[in-house]
Amino acid sequence: MHANHLGVLLSGLLVSATSASASSILFSGGTVIAFNRTSNSLEVIRNGSVLVTDDRITSVFANSSPPSSVSVPSDVEEVDITDKILTPGFIDTHRHGWQTAYKTLGSNTSLVDYFNRFGEFATAALYPLDSDEVYYSQLAGLYESLNAGVTTTLDHAHHTFSDSTSLAGLRASIDSGARVFWAYAFHNVTNYTLEQQFANYRSIASNASYSNTPTTLGVAYDGFGPNPNTTIITTLLDLIRESNASVLTTHSVAGPYGVTNSPEDFSSLSLFSQLPPTTPVVFSHASFLSPVGAQLLRTHNHTISITPESEMHYGHTHPTSHLIQDFASLGVDTHFTFSTDILTQARLWLQSVRRLLYTQVLDRWEVPVNNPMSANQAFLLATRNGGVSLRRDDLGVIAPGAKADLVIWDGTSPGMLGWWDPVAAVILHANVGDVEGVLVDGRWKKRDGRIVDKKYEEVKERFLEIARAVQERVIARAGEIGLPKEGERFQSGFEFGNTTTVDVVPGDGEDGYGGLFL
Repeated sequence: MHANHLGVLLSGLLVSATSASASSILFSGGTVIAFNRTSNSLEVIRNGSVLVTDDRITSVFANSSPPSSVSVPSDVEEVDITDKILTPGFIDTHRHGWQTAYKTLGSNTSLVDYFNRFGEFATAALYPLDSDEVYYSQLAGLYESLNAGVTTTLDHAHHTFSDSTSLAGLRASIDSGARVFWAYAFHNVTNYTLEQQFANYRSIASNASYSNTPTTLGVAYDGFGPNPNTTIITTLLDLIRESNASVLTTHSVAGPYGVTNSPEDFSSLSLFSQLPPTTPVVFSHASFLSPVGAQLLRTHNHTISITPESEMHYGHTHPTSHLIQDFASLGVDTHFTFSTDILTQARLWLQSVRRLLYTQVLDRWEVPVNNPMSANQAFLLATRNGGVSLRRDDLGVIAPGAKADLVIWDGTSPGMLGWWDPVAAVILHANVGDVEGVLVDGRWKKRDGRIVDKKYEEVKERFLEIARAVQERVIARAGEIGLPKEGERFQSGFEFGNTTTVDVVPGDGEDGYGGLFL
């Protein structure tokens, strides 16, 4: 589509919101990575402009300023984005924000070690966090995401150890100003029964403290398979319907780990037909997704969240995820062990899929001709696909009527200098330091490279105190929580096995593995 035609098309779709009383921002002069809903594809607009009114994108223009036919409020804030790239905010469809206080403690963990030391059950039993610790960990983690251009997070909130810790995580999500799909996790944790959790969830839904904020209420549960308790699941369905839950999410790992929670489990329980049509299901990881499971996802319009760095780090991998990318988005997972930004996940995933599909050709003793996955596809997974996964057509795109969740990238930084293709520039050359500005619902969260929340410095100081206290608690008990002993089996019944470790130091003896510097 010709740029002038695009400008006329987009500018005419939604102009009713530009009233004199509205809060408006006009971004002009930059390169805009827009989304064309007609062709269902990215549309690059050079020297374009975007008009935001309140929490929505009002118009997108193929010119540096709106045409005279469009009424722009006289008090509009004008932001010059010359030499910059404007993109939709990135979307993270799987994360545990409350674990921020554990940062650097789990750099060499396996999934077994994670379950024993850092997961929800270990925390609840061994070193339970109080409400302040959950609040500041969740809030600091969300600021970290916003700083990286992640405007929407699906938080699998398994900090639900008590009424107070549950509310603390929710309150932090609201206070961050980020768009958070806060999914209350129901689980059999120490000293907090499921009945108490059901009551707590109903209270939260009734009070609806998240109303008129970017935060919404969802549900997380990991007991759909292989041995489901149908009584609990029936109660959860009732809660989802009562609260009009924004999302249902579950960890689906399977394989020798045995935590299936698979599309097949949902189908056998007739859950796809019982869930409200407005409640999407996000299967986190789906590491051993089967062809039948993939077909069920496509049939019932639900998705998986691929967490590339997590699945490589912890060892449950993703052998089939590249086959279901049309019903997938990207997540971060346990950000205390690695990167917190979706840009890194998109880049890792892009190159790992390329490697996998190249290898299939090389294994036939043939020379690959084409590149099997594009930067455009990685960008869509990080943005548009996240919105689709959450059944939110107004997220992850720059288009009239979409939410004004935006990221401004510095196109003149040393790493970006010389770009021509803005999608490739972001996906393959940018880094978090290139994120100059971030908006959620049309409100600045980061500007001129700095988080704008006035309480950020106070939060940072308090979080550092809390993180040190939590880390010392974990370190003090480290010796009590060893790896499995000989003859033991994982909870799934499968035997444990050791990987080969690598050697990076020449000679006999020391291999360089070392320990943690705590």
